[in-house]
Amino acid sequence: MSRNTPDPGAGAVTVRRGLPAGTERRAAELYWEAFGRKLGPALNPPDKAVPFIAAHLDADRAVCALLDGRLVGLAGYRHQGRGLTGGSARAVLRAYGHLRGLHRLPLLALFERRPAPGRLLMDGIAVGPGLRGRGIGSLLIEEVAAVAAEHGYREIALDVIDTNPRARALYERLGFTAVRTERTPYLRGLLGFGAVTAMRRPVDPVDPVNPGTEAPR
Repeated sequence: MSRNTPDPGAGAVTVRRGLPAGTERRAAELYWEAFGRKLGPALNPPDKAVPFIAAHLDADRAVCALLDGRLVGLAGYRHQGRGLTGGSARAVLRAYGHLRGLHRLPLLALFERRPAPGRLLMDGIAVGPGLRGRGIGSLLIEEVAAVAAEHGYREIALDVIDTNPRARALYERLGFTAVRTERTPYLRGLLGFGAVTAMRRPVDPVDPVNPGTEAPR
């Protein structure tokens, strides 16, 4: 499934499911631009982090935005135990070496989340810096919402850190509400943020008779 929308002055943006073959490096760059500050202590330097992310992307756990065929945004989600980004402990040690990799494992574990039944967990959203503010993030989230509805999820979940108020404002405009804030001042010096807010958005069920519409309430 794909969605098209005009982007004034920049052609048409197409949102589709799955990561197109050959765009893994670009996807990793976008992801790092969005989350490098947060993930840096665990995956730096960037010249190792970006290839590591690219090598462990799960293409069918993404929705992406294309502008004239070029990847300009993506959002990931976790479904049936797999998410957009991955990489086992063994992969981390292989990429960074045993001595330099061991201390990264507990840092990466801090970002692990296990969604409750009926809840689709988003695995990050990233839009190219030159195209932010043009509605691409909204399109990506709406496509994730469509995926969630088709798989029978009741809500979408994501986390936002306290140093990213712009992202939180976007999520609130799109129907997410904050349900819990976990304050972690001990992480501020290490990871650059001191609180994480869990946000949720209900999912409109799909009508099984007419899959393109919402189910009657």
